Parts: sequence; structure tokens; C-alpha cells
Amino acid sequence: MRTGTGRTGSTGVAATSPGERWVRRQPLPWLLGPAFVAAVAYVDPGNVAANLTAGAQYGYLLVWVLVAANAMAVLIQYLSAKVGLVTGSSLPELLGDRLPRGWRLAYWVQAELVAAATDLAEVIGGAIALHILFGIPLLAGGVIVGVISMLLLVLQTRRGPRFFEFVVTGLLAIVTAGFVTGLFFGPVSWDEAVAGIVPRFEGTPTVLLAASMLGATVMPHAIYAHSALARDRHGHSVPAEALPRLLTATRWDVLPSLLVAGSVNIAMLLLAAGNLAGVPGTDSIEGAHAAITAALGPAVGVAFGIGLLASGLASTSVGSYAGSAIMGGLLHVRIPVFTRRLITLIPALVIIAVGVDPTWALVLSQVLLSLGIPFALIPLVRLSSNRDLMGAFVNKVALTVAAWVVVALIVSLNLALIILTATGAD
Repeated sequence: MRTGTGRTGSTGVAATSPGERWVRRQPLPWLLGPAFVAAVAYVDPGNVAANLTAGAQYGYLLVWVLVAANAMAVLIQYLSAKVGLVTGSSLPELLGDRLPRGWRLAYWVQAELVAAATDLAEVIGGAIALHILFGIPLLAGGVIVGVISMLLLVLQTRRGPRFFEFVVTGLLAIVTAGFVTGLFFGPVSWDEAVAGIVPRFEGTPTVLLAASMLGATVMPHAIYAHSALARDRHGHSVPAEALPRLLTATRWDVLPSLLVAGSVNIAMLLLAAGNLAGVPGTDSIEGAHAAITAALGPAVGVAFGIGLLASGLASTSVGSYAGSAIMGGLLHVRIPVFTRRLITLIPALVIIAVGVDPTWALVLSQVLLSLGIPFALIPLVRLSSNRDLMGAFVNKVALTVAAWVVVALIVSLNLALIILTATGAD
């Protein structure tokens, strides 16, 4: 692990890595990429379930949640990448080096539960897409999604991070086209959409949905993964003089990638609010797909299914990458890709096999992710504000204040969710 100066590796000897040579030779656009991979986590099938449910049941009421969550995500993902670049270590590695064994294992358990919830949403979403498009049974579809994601991870291991970025970014483009297409064919009340930017709730169910949407947008595994993605792309030992350029590139990487992801999420909610309100059966992805097909035509329905499939394939690959970073950083162990993939794939397949309603499982998985956000976010803000660790690249005061405001908002929403659900308040 580097110190905050960013000049040396763990041996204390200055090193010239492929990442350093890349920084020196390449134009700024070629330094982009890691954020687009992390952004896939923000348009996974859990988003589809949460956003379609919110739009179909409550219209434009919760547009503000997506706008706020995406603004938070820009700040969070930048800090994650910044920590990885400056320190040469992923967030899980930094925590693994600092926590006592007992706390480290406990932290790993909650992080692993988050990874399992992530995989549940992504595998189920991909399985639903295969069922929608080809009539494949859900369990068989889940297996297919798991196998393809494993192949993508093998390619990432053998071909390097740049190839992985190209593949996942291509899938992100398909996701965008698949989910935005419907807006060109269905009505949207733009006045109501603008009014939906004003924060408000309408009872406990909307708080539950808001937490689900937040968990589907600001994803804990994306926080863990982005620090590793940036570090793996640019090297473990970037010299301090190269870091300002890399951090500038990171800001340009994060902004457009999350603008795309945020636009896709909002498009899904607007599509549901404008076309699915009051339509029976839209509380499931399959029902929403049927309603979209009936209202907007089979071409839009197919585009939706293709977008959902690309979302499941891309996001489960990124989720598995995050799981490897979590396990390697916190437990100080490296395991084969196949074994790592099975750890979170098997629970998802079991849930499919026992017949749990897939859309409800998706929404609940996002609530679990929302509850896991503070465990990733609080250490991220603390470490990125630590001058001993970050040196000259420590967060400025304004950035630190903004980050803690984000933490307070997220924790407050989670506490409200727990209290309202426990008391049964309306």
C-alpha cells in the first residue's frame, strides 16, 4: 500500500508500472473507463424492479429520490476512485489492514451479505429477461446468467481491465437503449415529472420504496469495486506528479457515466408513471413487460427485455468483481474465479428454485443494499479525509462536509425505514 505521497509501492521503492506509462502517453479520453464499469451497478435489475414499482404505484412522486441519489453517487464514486488511485489499495484492503481480526470478520460478513443481495437482484433479473425473450425457465435462466458472468470474469483476468471495460461499457449502451426506447413511444407528463423533484413521502410504503430505490442507486458493492477498478487500471504505484491528471480524468469519467445511469433510472420511472399507472399486474417485472408491450407495441417490449438481459449480465459480472475485491481485501485470501462466483450465485439460484416471487425478492434485495450503504460510505469518507493516508490529495473541507451530509441523509432515510416498518405507521 502506498502512502499519501503516491510515490512508492509497498516495498518503498519507486516503480514504473504499465499504469504510469499509460498516464504519461495517452490523451485524456483514453484514461476513462473504470467509472463506466462501476456505473453498471446503478442500472442493474434491482433498479428496474424498484423504479417500475415506484412509477406504476405512485406516479411521479419519487422522481426526487433518483435525482438526489444520482447526485450523491457522483460524489461517492469519485471518492472511491480517488482512494484507490492515491493509496494504491482498494477500500476493502485499506479496511482489512486497519481493523482487528474480529471486527474485520464481522465487517466481511455484512459485506458478503451485501454481495449476495446484489447477485440475487442481478441473477433474477437476467433470468426474468431470458424468460421474457425466449421462454426459458427462471432456474435455467439463472444458471445461464451465472455461467456467462463467469466467462466475462475469466476474460477480465486474462485480457486485462481495458478489455473488461469495453465489454461492460458496450452492455451499458445496450441497457440504455433498451430502457430509454419506451419514452419515444409513450406519453409522459413532464409537468408532473418536474413536480416530482420536490422531496415528499406518502406513508410508510413510499419510504420503503425510497429506501429500495436508494439501495438500487447508491450501491455498496460499487463503492468497494470502483476503488479496485481505478487501481487495477492505472497501477499500484502511480507517481504523485501523475495523480492530478488521473484525478481530473476520474472526474470526467464519473460525471458522464453516472449521468447516463441516472437518466436510465429516471426514464424507467417516467415510463411506468406515464404508461403503467393503474394497470393490473405491474407489480412484477413480467407484468410490467406485458403492460409495456400492450401499450407501446412488441418492439418496445423486446427492447425492454434486451435491456434487462444486458443489465443482468453486465451487473452480475461487476458484482462478482466487487465480491473478489471484498474477500481479498478483508480476508487476505485469493480464491479461484469459479469458487468466488459460486459463493453468491448459489443463494440466488436457491431463492429462484423455491419459488419466491422474483420481483418482490428484487425490491427487498435493494432494501438490504440500502441498509449496507453506511458500512461502505462512512469508512470511505473517513479514509479519504485522512491526511496521513491521502497526503496532499486529502479531501478539501467543502468536499468533506458534502460527503458527511450525504452520509447523514442516507443514514436518516434508513433509520426512518426501520422505525416506520417496525411500528407499522402509515
